[in-house]
Amino acid sequence: MADPLVGAPQHVVVMGVSGTGKTTIGKALAEQLGAVFVEGDQFHPPANVDKMSSGVPLNDDDRRPWLQALAARIRELDEQGQASVTGCSALRRIYRDWLRQSGTDPFFLHLHTDYDILLDRMSKREHFMPPSLLQSQFDTLEMLEPDEAGALVDVRVGIEEVTEASMTALRETAG
Repeated sequence: MADPLVGAPQHVVVMGVSGTGKTTIGKALAEQLGAVFVEGDQFHPPANVDKMSSGVPLNDDDRRPWLQALAARIRELDEQGQASVTGCSALRRIYRDWLRQSGTDPFFLHLHTDYDILLDRMSKREHFMPPSLLQSQFDTLEMLEPDEAGALVDVRVGIEEVTEASMTALRETAG
């Protein structure tokens, strides 16, 4: 990672419900940190994408192999000496625990804001996740617990402000 963040986590998971900007912010962070960006959606098996595209929420059985594949990718990058930033919803504690099975103890950067703001954002984009599933994600969401390495970042502001707030959270972790 970049010199200003010596001691910061080598692996960051940018988490949150759909529409929070996990990919946009994750890519910006990866660029600033000199890390590899891992797009979590690309690790979904076709059956998961089909299910979500049809407006059906995923369950734990659907998510487990997806999260295990992401954990394996994070572990692989770690073994190669690469830092990573992964965009992944990681909505429940158990999902974050499955990602921790990478053995890398990732830092969870939780992007979050109000439901109505995200619903509006989702209605203006093309994605396999329809806006109708946003409520199911909020229903599933378990906020970071005090013993989890992470930070909450409000995404109601612009991309630059969210990226800077995210970098500040990582700097605080390093310092």
